[in-house]
Amino acid sequence: MSQPSADVAVQTNRLVRIAIYTALIVLAVYYLLPFYVMVVNSLKPLDEIREGDMLALPRQWTIAPWLSAWSTAQIGVEPTGLRPYFMNSIFMVVPAVALSTILGALNGYVLTKWRFPGHNLVFGMMLLACFIPFQIVLIPMARVLGILGLAGTTWGLVLVHTVYGLGFTTLFFRNYYEAFPTELVRAAQIDGASFFQIFRRILLPSSGPIIVVTVIWQFTNVWNDFLFGASFADVDSVPMTVALNNLVSSSTGVKEYNVHFAGAILAALPTLIVYVVSGRYFVRGLMAGAVKG
Repeated sequence: MSQPSADVAVQTNRLVRIAIYTALIVLAVYYLLPFYVMVVNSLKPLDEIREGDMLALPRQWTIAPWLSAWSTAQIGVEPTGLRPYFMNSIFMVVPAVALSTILGALNGYVLTKWRFPGHNLVFGMMLLACFIPFQIVLIPMARVLGILGLAGTTWGLVLVHTVYGLGFTTLFFRNYYEAFPTELVRAAQIDGASFFQIFRRILLPSSGPIIVVTVIWQFTNVWNDFLFGASFADVDSVPMTVALNNLVSSSTGVKEYNVHFAGAILAALPTLIVYVVSGRYFVRGLMAGAVKG
């Protein structure tokens, strides 16, 4: 290839990269604009928001709306803020994510390495459960929680989210373990390893990518859930999303938009942190499952 042709190719590639990066920057700005509006207006006094320019930076910076949303906002009757409901969500999310991940891993292990008659039917039924709308299970789930004595409790919400998320976690682990060498499992059986020894010492150490995917997926779904929290929670077990809705709905007279923006960011902050910190591992885990499956 002659020198002029090589220079033209290099210049063309450079222009293509510039166009791609420009388009990506424009799209990123477009999608981040609502978040920017929320952050900026959560740091403004209410009088500045009433002036109408919601894109302008605050002339007077204040964290009073954040403090109000966290600890002194009016929710219902008592001025408690979002802080206790934040802890309710933590106490709900951590056990639900842990249980659904462990049970999903066990299901994937059984459905791929300990096949039994009808295992495909069982997997198909669990996969079907992923597509059942939330609204269909409300009345049966309420009945089950009442029978178990878990209605209106945090552990009742943990059970609901564990059961409903089990189809997804089983799907993730089943597809991931499908390509795992079965010869290793058979060799461990010959050596006398038990069911749980094989699972703990052979499969789990190699399951890091899919565990990250499952944890992020379940954490996001459980934390952001509103319907189950509004349907099954009691006063003492209300999660963050329901409390945020109550915060916005309970405002009478003057709407404190700066407080509402701050509360929305506080409610979304855990999932944002999870994706910022481990988002690249989420993508890697998805790719690993896709390649191996």
